[in-house]
Amino acid sequence: MTPSPQQACEKVAGSHGKAAGLSIIRTSPFCEPRVQPIASTPVAEVLAALNAQMEEVDAVIARRLSSDVALINQISAYIIHAGGKRMRPKLVLMFANALGADSPASRELAAVVEFIHTATLLHDDVVDESELRRGKQTANAMFGNAASVLVGDFLYSRAFQMMVSVNRMRVLEVLADATNVIAEGEVLQLMNMHDPDVAVDSYLRVIRYKTAKLFEASARLGAVLADAPQPLEDACAGYGRALGTAFQLIDDALDYEGSSESLGKNVGDDLREGKPTLPLLIAMERGTEQERALIRHAIEHGEVERLKDIVEIVRRTGALDATRDAARAEIEHAKECLSQLPLNKWRESLLEFAAQSVERSS
Repeated sequence: MTPSPQQACEKVAGSHGKAAGLSIIRTSPFCEPRVQPIASTPVAEVLAALNAQMEEVDAVIARRLSSDVALINQISAYIIHAGGKRMRPKLVLMFANALGADSPASRELAAVVEFIHTATLLHDDVVDESELRRGKQTANAMFGNAASVLVGDFLYSRAFQMMVSVNRMRVLEVLADATNVIAEGEVLQLMNMHDPDVAVDSYLRVIRYKTAKLFEASARLGAVLADAPQPLEDACAGYGRALGTAFQLIDDALDYEGSSESLGKNVGDDLREGKPTLPLLIAMERGTEQERALIRHAIEHGEVERLKDIVEIVRRTGALDATRDAARAEIEHAKECLSQLPLNKWRESLLEFAAQSVERSS
């Protein structure tokens, strides 16, 4: 018997595999390295089609970034040309294709979610006082806080202009809700800063709001373009929400096991900003009294002088493995949500997309 979307989203399955037979190339100044198929398989065919569609999204981005205000053009181009994984726009395209709704509107909405994401990055970096992102100086470090905030506002407003052009009320509902929830997530995270007593549930709530919500909206938009019934739309959203949660969990783990070169940001930034992420929360729960005191002090004061000691505690207590396990469990949720989609090569590629998202080092 076919499970309901709710059952599909709640069930946690077993193992997942890695994609094989892929190599990396660069095909656009707007995007990060693309995945190039080296064998003719259904997944390889999808990747080739997705790369071509992302080129069209890049063209929309370039056109829609245009402004009569020179500084807006300069800062917008700086951050968008810096690259990135482009996961959110890819979700819009992949779900639209999986449900037979490939259209110019999907390119427009893919650009919309990238603009919203970029706006949140501009604002985030100001709030966090970050100086490095994707291996480059942040926009606020280059152009100042005021300019970064105002250009972020421009990108938000331009995104809403683009939403209106699609002429679908449901699109507006989805994205208006998403931007509101993301803003709430930003405030929730601010409230949690420098607080070592944050509960895991509160930490996860921030992730669901601040990061996963736009993944959820991106996947949902593909279903909206296909005029999918509500249960199917919700299943698509469930995939996006779980994928976004897993993505952030891995990011939080990498802050204690990556390098500045691979991460494109300074190692220990989360600790420096006083963010009590899951690796730290687990390490405090499992560590000795002395180790707990060290981590608590570091979170409260944003101190990284003993970062090496804290990294060792996080590793020794198994906190990194536990965080990755939590991410893998989310990916299994995401895969189960796909059971509601029609069987085709795009659905298979969404399975691979989810699996790859947790097996990364940057």
